[in-house]
Amino acid sequence: MAGRGRMVPCACLGLFGVLCWVWVSFASFPDDQLPLEALDAVDRAAFQPQSALSEMEFSSISSYRGPGNRDRRINKELPILLWWSGGLFPHFPGDSERIDCATSSCLVTSNRKVQMYKRTASIIFYGTDFRAYEAPLPRLRHQTWALFHEESPMNNYFLSHGPGIRLFNYTATFRRESDYPLTLQWLPSLDYLLQPVAVPLGEKNRLRRGGLAPVLYMQSHCDVPSDRNRYVQELMKYIQVDSYGKCLNNKPLPENLEDTATATGEESSFMNFVARYKFHLALENGLCPDYMTEKLWRPLHQGCVPVYRGSSSVADWMPNDHSAIIIDHFPSPKSLAEFLKRLDENDDEYARYLEFKKPSRITNTRLLEALETREWGVNDMSKPNYLNGFECYVCDQENARLAAERTYRKAPNKNQPPKPKMANNSHMGCPLPGPGYGHVTDLPADDGWLQIWPQDYWQSLDQAEGLESLIRHNESDPSLLWKHIQNMAVSRARGKH
Repeated sequence: MAGRGRMVPCACLGLFGVLCWVWVSFASFPDDQLPLEALDAVDRAAFQPQSALSEMEFSSISSYRGPGNRDRRINKELPILLWWSGGLFPHFPGDSERIDCATSSCLVTSNRKVQMYKRTASIIFYGTDFRAYEAPLPRLRHQTWALFHEESPMNNYFLSHGPGIRLFNYTATFRRESDYPLTLQWLPSLDYLLQPVAVPLGEKNRLRRGGLAPVLYMQSHCDVPSDRNRYVQELMKYIQVDSYGKCLNNKPLPENLEDTATATGEESSFMNFVARYKFHLALENGLCPDYMTEKLWRPLHQGCVPVYRGSSSVADWMPNDHSAIIIDHFPSPKSLAEFLKRLDENDDEYARYLEFKKPSRITNTRLLEALETREWGVNDMSKPNYLNGFECYVCDQENARLAAERTYRKAPNKNQPPKPKMANNSHMGCPLPGPGYGHVTDLPADDGWLQIWPQDYWQSLDQAEGLESLIRHNESDPSLLWKHIQNMAVSRARGKH
């Protein structure tokens, strides 16, 4: 069932804080044109004045200028960045703003009326919302595309295929190889890891003698590409697991914890409840290098031991080499259960997994350096959030690119044109989903997971190739995606693709 098949969708992000502000009307944008000989008919049409913009204004009250920013241009001279995803614009209030970043300035907006405008230098997309059949076409040669995707790979497998990710010039993803990495987005700080153990081992042992299971599983999102329930179900044959939530439920949550907001907000009542367990089953909903969420960091924060499956590179980010139990290091759920039972019965061996709570026992320099040097913060008002941070990254990159293009046009015999920047598979590149336990060939044809996720993965490749074809043929109607996919399928069947 590894053939091509079906489709994907998900997400929510709130609006974030303000960077900077100024009043100016789009009616004041200059009418000068790029060299017409360098443009095709579609580009020329895109650069005509648009009266529909005359009512738009960039509103603001104050402006923060980065320490290296000496950009004194007025607003009508700045490049424009367009946020394409409707529900995501990291400024409040309004839909447009001036931003003054580390080395340069830009105008940013969520108003799609500027899509074809000559000064719209880059379009920023939120990966979860990106749909090939809604892409802004035609793709203009003077515009770059930027991708922000910090969420699960399951939200859009389009981005895990080469033809999909190569459409973007700048990326901010959970992968360390992306242009603006968000790998540790779920880890607020080093202090978060160093918090004292919430429930001492002696108290955990007392609770164990009272009947509490050694292992906690709490999930309500059940049908996911990692197929985690299949693995946990097999594990439960060999060790006692208290399972809350909707997935494999065998214990009710206390009434005051039934609202999932208690977990999202890490309310003390929820945190105290889960901290009683020695081991937390921490299985991500999607598997991809560097994709790590609160499922991993929260038990470390509380002084519990995560039993983890998700990022294949998780060991690169652990406080030391003895702070998490990696499921994939065990040949079977039975062997993992036997190991957990031994730790449950041996206090000294269990306590070794909590030694990182002493600062001197955090030995991972990669983790320490990443937390120290990242320019964005998590719940840290002294640093920008990562949405505004990536926006400024794109702004500075675009100003540098445009300056290099101007320099080249003035003296093409003396200067090189700027090299085009393109993302590659290492910026996302998540693998084909596999069953949580066992081999895909052993699953019955009517297995629910099998009917959804492998097909979804391959259909997203169809869509990525289809959109690439639309852009290559300079199409302006994204609804032609299905026709292009069909034509490619026919060519493939005839051995021509």
